[in-house]
Amino acid sequence: MSLVPASGSLADRLLDALPQTQCTRCGYPDCAGYAAAIAAGDAPINQCPPGGATGIARLAALTGQAVLPLNPLHGHEGPRGVALIDESWCIGCTLCIKACPVDAIVGSNKLMHTVIEAECNGCELCLPVCPVDCISMESVTGTRTGWEAWSPEAASRSRKRYEFHSGRTSRDGAEHAKRLEEKAERKLADLDAHTKGAVGDEALRKRAVIEAALARARARRNGEPPGGGTG
Repeated sequence: MSLVPASGSLADRLLDALPQTQCTRCGYPDCAGYAAAIAAGDAPINQCPPGGATGIARLAALTGQAVLPLNPLHGHEGPRGVALIDESWCIGCTLCIKACPVDAIVGSNKLMHTVIEAECNGCELCLPVCPVDCISMESVTGTRTGWEAWSPEAASRSRKRYEFHSGRTSRDGAEHAKRLEEKAERKLADLDAHTKGAVGDEALRKRAVIEAALARARARRNGEPPGGGTG
């Protein structure tokens, strides 16, 4: 069976050829971002450590470029690891849960967290955010590295979990922004009560603060950058 996807836009085919760890080691926020950058000619094909040499060969075949060695600035090809949490040290901060791109960590605030090993894709994004260094990586593939340590089925599952995670995170963010927007609107509608009878410059300052909060919430809900995206 061919290792190279046969249809779709170049960016889509490049994305299909990536291992879907969403590890960001390529310098982009996710595999889709890296695929789009390669397709646009903005990134070389040798920046994905999880894909390793086999992954680079796939990207070379798709782009018609020469095969390159993996750029060591982005890491090194190695066995696939699974995150393990030392539960005796875990403080339940939830930072690793928020960092995991495939929802492979479960737990609650101030309660110990646990990794669902079967869903962990070895991205290592949980490591730098842990304030007590209670997370380690354990190799689960022996000497097998790159795509030899992964599989199309595992990549597909990881991609689906990431897409679900991204969609949920986006919805949660939009709902939070909507609540903030409604709160600011209520304050503006009853400004006297919320400014505690302030007058003159103080009243204008407090109004400006509430209006700015409202503008930020609306921009966030509309997916705009801070400041409303006017530049």
